[in-house]
Parts: sequence; C-alpha cells; structure tokens
Amino acid sequence: MSTAPTAPQRTRRTPAWLSATIAILFGLFYAYSAWSGLGNLLGLNSAAQSLDTTLSGFGWGLLLAGVLVPIVVFGIAFWLGRRREAGPQALLLLAGLALVSAISLDIFVFGLGSLIV
Repeated sequence: MSTAPTAPQRTRRTPAWLSATIAILFGLFYAYSAWSGLGNLLGLNSAAQSLDTTLSGFGWGLLLAGVLVPIVVFGIAFWLGRRREAGPQALLLLAGLALVSAISLDIFVFGLGSLIV
C-alpha cells in the first residue's frame, strides 16, 4: 500500500471586484465615523471659542483620536483581510467597525467633561 502525496490545498481568493466592493461598502461607514469625528473637532473648537476659552490638550488629543482612529482601524482591517475570502474579509471589517464605534463612544463619554478648560 503506497500512499500518494496529496496535492497542496489552494486557498481561494476573493475576486478583486468583490474585495473592492466589500472594502468600499465598509469604507463608507468608516468614512462617516471619521467625518463625524472631524465635525466634533471643528464644532467643539468653535463652541469653545464662542465661550471665550480653548480646548485643553487632552481635549485636542481625544478629538483628534476620533478623527484618526477610524482611518487607522480601516487600514489595519483591510490589510489583514486583503488575501482572505469574502466572508472573513467582511467579518474583519465589521469587527473593526465595532471597535471604532466603541472607541468613539468612549471618547464621547470620557471626554464629555474634560474637553474645555
């Protein structure tokens, strides 16, 4: 009895058009979160100026994190899912979106009282 060597299993890659479609659809949600963070940054800055005060350094850091975190998390999730099938790729992007939402909510709750000096 001889055992023939088995052929190595090839992993199926997602077609480029499907991968791009998944990334674009999830990217819209990430972009909305980043846009919302930018709106918070600009709105709270102008609100602080109208009250004749400024944002603290901690407030600036929190608000900038609200803008940058969605971009960074999308980049990491896209990079991790770029060579996977469609399902795992979408799940990685969805998990990243959940992380961004949790961080955005934490920034809102944590920074609510400490943004203005």
